[in-house]
Amino acid sequence: MKILIADALSDKALDILTSANLSVDVRTGLKAEELQNVIGEYDGVIVRSATKITKDIIAKGDKLKVIGRAGIGVDNVDVQTATEKGIVVMNTPQGNALAAAEHSIGLMFAAARKIAIADRTMKQGKWEKKALMGTEIYGKTLGVIGIGNIGIIVAEKALALGMKVLAYDIFVAKEFAESKGIELVDLDTLLRESDFIAIHVPLVKETRSLINKETIGKMKKSAIIINVARGPIVNEKDLYEAIQEGRIAGAALDVFDEEPPPKDNPIVCSDRVVCTPHLGASTAEAQDKVAIDIANQIVDFFKNGVIKNSVNAPSVSFDVAKKIAPYLKLAENLGAIVSAITDFPIKQIQIQYMGDIADMDTKILTQGIIKSILSNQIQGVNYVNAPSIAKSRDVKIVESKMGEHEDFTCLLAIMVKGDGKENIAYGTLLGKKEPRLIRVNKIYLEAELTGQMVFMYTNDKPGVIASIGSIFAKHNINIGGMHFGRENVGGLAITLLDVDIKVEDSVVRELTSLQNVLSVKMINLA
Repeated sequence: MKILIADALSDKALDILTSANLSVDVRTGLKAEELQNVIGEYDGVIVRSATKITKDIIAKGDKLKVIGRAGIGVDNVDVQTATEKGIVVMNTPQGNALAAAEHSIGLMFAAARKIAIADRTMKQGKWEKKALMGTEIYGKTLGVIGIGNIGIIVAEKALALGMKVLAYDIFVAKEFAESKGIELVDLDTLLRESDFIAIHVPLVKETRSLINKETIGKMKKSAIIINVARGPIVNEKDLYEAIQEGRIAGAALDVFDEEPPPKDNPIVCSDRVVCTPHLGASTAEAQDKVAIDIANQIVDFFKNGVIKNSVNAPSVSFDVAKKIAPYLKLAENLGAIVSAITDFPIKQIQIQYMGDIADMDTKILTQGIIKSILSNQIQGVNYVNAPSIAKSRDVKIVESKMGEHEDFTCLLAIMVKGDGKENIAYGTLLGKKEPRLIRVNKIYLEAELTGQMVFMYTNDKPGVIASIGSIFAKHNINIGGMHFGRENVGGLAITLLDVDIKVEDSVVRELTSLQNVLSVKMINLA
């Protein structure tokens, strides 16, 4: 087997791979066209954040079986295309969490005490002591958006510094947060009460431009934003304008919309913004950890047929994976539906397997369900670590099996509970191959579970469907399928649409503003 290391990686990874008798080429700094020309030679490729594994590159990887990302984020890998081609994508979710958390804390200190500008002016021969008055960390409030692998470490270190810590994370139970000394609040409260705001959520549709003109307007004028997650989570234009107008005190950024950012980027040039060039994981220790982790995972994959820390495949042999594939697709897509419509902290996930699905390896199916539900908000969740992440957040998993069902040969029910609320979805396989949604809470409807979907709760009133259709027509969005269900005449209803293209946030807001449309959720099951 031949492996390509496409980005700079610790020599320890090379030692592990060659010791397992794998053939390894280290070819860093390849341009996209160059990588596209050579990728066909390799069975596996390892990257960090610099190299992008695009759809075109994957298309040329005829021998490619695994893509290894030495780090947590896989936004530089086209996971969907890799999945469609049967290529396993692995990451290393734990290796650089501590380094990123420490960098977040370091940026907080740098911004609070104006360390960067003080250093720069000193080197210019200046002594601007009076102009560089700072603020103390002790006794201040840190708001952490997302307390996953990295965010929880940031919170713990802030508490040790004598700070009060607020957190916003809809997938974390209040009891878990309180056990760590963290106060779980809604986003508006966090924005309003925090002196420092640290961002530690993945870049998904819901978090893109999460920090914008509107959310910044809810912050204290003395607030400082810290972003060590992903650049597009913060709207740079809105942030710069807010800083220039004195609506917030400043920011500390390790990540940007465009990396590297243009030299004349005003946010980078501002004296009130501390900037570092994506150094969150750049420590010798973290680089060794992620290199060792990904190398061992690649060896296990090729030598033992074991899949670890995959973001798109279960941790089983290929033969078993092929047999359970339709059931796993049903489980994950049904989990995605439940997750998308849930806006309360999940404390319990109940899974009921009925019919022939109960005879499958439900451990793997359950892992897929937990991964699908939690990964909507928590970065780095995969088939291997999903159960432990759920446990660490006091999310209880309850499974039950029933060998037969009077109406279906295969039936799966997934219920999530929290804060006295619950959501449940039922699904089955059509012809033992195609996943179908058949019920959400008390409402029956049948829909194919695939592609991009728009899920809407509405009132069952005349004209609702027409008004929804008119907005899609206005924006030239084709509807491939329409599915409806209602509790009773004139009561709560569900409208579920299959759409051919991504529905932008502006269209979602238009739909939400319609009379008798109660909520709108985008669901991507591609």
